[in-house]
Amino acid sequence: MRKRSKCGVEKDGYKRQIDWELRPGGMLVQKRDTADASSGPMIKIKVSHDSYYHDVTVHSRSTFGDLKRVLANETGLEPKAQRLLYRGKEKDDVECLHIAGVKDMSKIMLLEDPASKEKKLEEMNKNQGILKAYEEVAKVRAQVDKLSQKIVDMETTLCIGTKVADKEIVVLTELLMAELLKLDSIEADGEAKVQRRVEVRRVQSLADTLDNLKARNSNPFRKSSNAVSVTTKWQSFELGVGSLHAPTSMKSSTKITQDWESFD
Repeated sequence: MRKRSKCGVEKDGYKRQIDWELRPGGMLVQKRDTADASSGPMIKIKVSHDSYYHDVTVHSRSTFGDLKRVLANETGLEPKAQRLLYRGKEKDDVECLHIAGVKDMSKIMLLEDPASKEKKLEEMNKNQGILKAYEEVAKVRAQVDKLSQKIVDMETTLCIGTKVADKEIVVLTELLMAELLKLDSIEADGEAKVQRRVEVRRVQSLADTLDNLKARNSNPFRKSSNAVSVTTKWQSFELGVGSLHAPTSMKSSTKITQDWESFD
């Protein structure tokens, strides 16, 4: 929705036709003439930000929103995170520089929005926490690598039939549990949390391997694979062959009697 006035008087005393437009926020502002803005003179503005000064060159008929977009490249602050103060008053994005009285070599103060600064601080702390978690998981991974190599060497020793001291297996198990406790104490998010979970499963798998090695060490003849099962159960065959019991007597099909037949 736009309103147009027939004429208006600017600071130079000349009457000009002024167009007005209604912005989405409900504010009635002077319509920018893009042709005049691009053809107007260039001015240099000194913008102070913290302890730094930035010399910015813009068109004299630009808005403060345009100035924020230019300052975003200079300071790295997003336009929404910027607050521009001129003569002690904060300026809206739609307000024109020349209407506010900004001229060549004018000074404008740039402040970072407090909410944006707090959000940036939270993200920085979060990133530092993730980095710290990565470092702690990496330290545990290095120790687990060493323990894993010792377990491999122990398994090789058992495979050739040589027993190892039970104390060595117990010590390795306790060291693995200590690393598992370290992983449990690490506070991690995102990818660091995934890496921690991977190491936890790895430690648990190595602990299971040690349990198997302990069983094999106590019984060197026991093999977890390729085991031959010997049973003492015998099958009973006909006629008692291969049976532990004596064969049962078979009934004869021939019947013997003592009856005699008389012949003539």
